[in-house]
Amino acid sequence: MSHTEPLAPQAFESALRELEQLVQQLQAGQMPLQESLQAFERGIGLYRQCQGLLEQAELKIRQIQEHDLNAGPTASPDAS
Repeated sequence: MSHTEPLAPQAFESALRELEQLVQQLQAGQMPLQESLQAFERGIGLYRQCQGLLEQAELKIRQIQEHDLNAGPTASPDAS
């Protein structure tokens, strides 16, 4: 069972940067077991946060594209 605090919302870039640092630390294999487990758990939370932010961005892009497709072509000012 987890006793860690929930992640505070962060910008995608800062969450990704922290996740990359955690991965490097874990790969180095220099942390004690308990600290490694806490870092792993935090990494999973950061991964989920990044994934959610990417999904939101992808949805927004799709909505913009659909709006542009539904709006149809626009006449340029010099096309008269």
